[in-house]
Amino acid sequence: MTPAAVQEQLGRALAYTTVMTTLARLHEKGAVGRQKLGRAFAYTPLLDEAGIAAARMRELLGSGGEREAVLARFVGSLSQEEEEVLAELLQETRTEGSERQ
Repeated sequence: MTPAAVQEQLGRALAYTTVMTTLARLHEKGAVGRQKLGRAFAYTPLLDEAGIAAARMRELLGSGGEREAVLARFVGSLSQEEEEVLAELLQETRTEGSERQ
């Protein structure tokens, strides 16, 4: 979608320049792709909601010096069920990594 099309979908609640700037920033973060369409760009989503959340988490982990403390607090805030899912995912990732070698 072009910025004008996005603005239209939003009911023109935001200024065109705000929409354009937001889409450009999402492109910089890898959340949307873009290609030239006439004088404007057309944007396509690259990440789903889970992908966006994961990218944000990586960004937050990379921005501070206390990664271990942040991860410890995050894991400490998980429910038992969430911890089990995380442990399963980590095991799957390790298994996939060793199969590629």
